[in-house]
Amino acid sequence: MSDIRVIPLGAGQDVGRSCILVTIGGKNVMLDCGMHMGYNDDRRFPDFTYITKSGKLTDHLDCVIISHFHLDHCGSLPYMSEMVGYDGPIYMTSPTKAICPILLEDYRKISVEKKGETNFFTSGMIKDCMKKVITVNLHQTIKVDDELEIKAYYAGHVLGAAMIQVKVGDNSFVYTGDYNMTPDRHLGAAWIDKCRPDLLITESTYATTIRDSKRCRERDFLKKVHDCIDKGGKVLIPVFALGRAQELCILIETFWERMNLKVPVYFSTGLTEKANHYYKLFITWTNQKIKKTFVQRNMFEFKHIKPFDRSYISNPGPMVVFATPGMLHSGLSLTIFKQWAPEEKNMVIMPGYCVAGTVGHKILNGQKKIELENRQIVSYCLII
Repeated sequence: MSDIRVIPLGAGQDVGRSCILVTIGGKNVMLDCGMHMGYNDDRRFPDFTYITKSGKLTDHLDCVIISHFHLDHCGSLPYMSEMVGYDGPIYMTSPTKAICPILLEDYRKISVEKKGETNFFTSGMIKDCMKKVITVNLHQTIKVDDELEIKAYYAGHVLGAAMIQVKVGDNSFVYTGDYNMTPDRHLGAAWIDKCRPDLLITESTYATTIRDSKRCRERDFLKKVHDCIDKGGKVLIPVFALGRAQELCILIETFWERMNLKVPVYFSTGLTEKANHYYKLFITWTNQKIKKTFVQRNMFEFKHIKPFDRSYISNPGPMVVFATPGMLHSGLSLTIFKQWAPEEKNMVIMPGYCVAGTVGHKILNGQKKIELENRQIVSYCLII
């Protein structure tokens, strides 16, 4: 076996900015190209100067592979390809290629148009970057060149997420990206052929966490939501646009139907429509139950969950709101948090991981006083 060298340009001992450079059999492969949500300067991007101090990256990389559409795995892609300079092949699945530019553009709008940040990619750069993308199908062997080949496997996690096997001659490695071994309400479990790679690179965000069963966690989630609205409180659930959001929406929808609840439930306007569109388009990536029932009933067309309007923030009485982004670092979820946090009867439920530096991370660590835009928010609401 020849040497395999692994250099984490991001996410080595951190969550966020996933970007791993692997040298195998003389080939250089970049795995993911994410952004760190905890920084508002150039530290948000991987350190590409490690690859080359000047000039384009094209001469130093044989290919780039993106595992899924979450910004901590793809957020720096237009910066890398259009601003640093890379003209080589970029591989990802079809759902990732479809959803990636939408999330990148949403984040660009917040960062540049609302926060006024500079040294950021433009809308045009996102489009030019996506033109370089080559889509991969599951279990399809793609020859990057005469020696380098890649193969994608189902990872669960989010729509279109893939684990990747990379081979050069007799040497190989597997990169999992983020994956889920437990099937949920809308996706199946990760699956890969029996293989013996020389190296396995796996995510380990929750590697040392012992969790209650999924059923216990869901029951606890629904009980806390119900208790809060029963006392007249408002529940904010910060989520990413696709993935965990759909899972929790199906859970809430079923519970509201069973309990005959009338308290309004809202989702960030526009995102449910986009999500529905992509789940219909890529129905083959969902689990067996959704595929079977899709013709009779679309699980993503909700009866109890309605689009949210910003004017509802000050409405009296209880409500439940799913709002993006999931780490409370900007956008609608942060706007709602600022207004609702000082009220003791309200609640914030953080269903996803929050990287260091984000408001979500601070409140999960028990911080009650948070500095935002030179003013202090004092949080009295219940954080879960």
